[in-house]
Amino acid sequence: MALLTALAGWFRRRLVVLAGLLTLGYLLLPNAVVTVFSFNDPKGRFNYTWQGFSADAWRDPCGVPGLCESLGTSLRIALWATVGATVLGTMTAFALARYRFRARGAVNALVFLPMAMPEVVLAASLLTLFLNLGAELGPWTILIAHIMFCLSFVVVAVKARVMSMDPRLEEAARDLYAGPLETFRRVTLPIAAPGIAAGALLAFALSFDDFVITNFTAGATVTFPMFVWGSAQRGTPVQINVIGTALFALAVLVVLGGAVVAGRRKR
Repeated sequence: MALLTALAGWFRRRLVVLAGLLTLGYLLLPNAVVTVFSFNDPKGRFNYTWQGFSADAWRDPCGVPGLCESLGTSLRIALWATVGATVLGTMTAFALARYRFRARGAVNALVFLPMAMPEVVLAASLLTLFLNLGAELGPWTILIAHIMFCLSFVVVAVKARVMSMDPRLEEAARDLYAGPLETFRRVTLPIAAPGIAAGALLAFALSFDDFVITNFTAGATVTFPMFVWGSAQRGTPVQINVIGTALFALAVLVVLGGAVVAGRRKR
């Protein structure tokens, strides 16, 4: 009886930690499967069952025609979409958080529309817009579409950070004879930087990973998600798992690097 009571107390004290670990394991389970099957040696076209260990796909990740080309296309579009959405979203967030102007409420509502609208409806609307304008579908239409739907997420991230800032810090800078530009560069921007970085990373991930909107606005352009979808119809090459594992590892390194830098700054 005493042992059961001790176990129950130990479980209660660590319930939150155990629940967090279980949730984290559940979230990372697909990534673990992708990593394991990047070392698979399938006998046929489909990489869905374990056949044996092989590192051949890691030695030649671009062995599948069109794979690295589509990956490069996705990376370029995601990079430029991140730059565009971050710049526009940061300016919009500062305007909404700091200034009072007519139609401010309407702008706030419009910012959230791309986040609330079903993605397939948004994609069809964008396709209709581009066709009515006579635009040729391709990388530019994908870029415009990605900036448009990533913008909302950047605004939300940056606006939350700006609204939590203490305005007395900027007032103190002005009391010390700092001009508006110097105050923004030395005080406002460093404080808002974590929110801007979070919005930029979120925009990059959303742009790189998007399939529905890209499929409607791509024309003949093939991005990495579209290549994966097309390959799944004929068989999934192991190199796709290799690229996915490498991108996941890179994302983990970026997050760990950010945590290390933040820890050093606090110390």
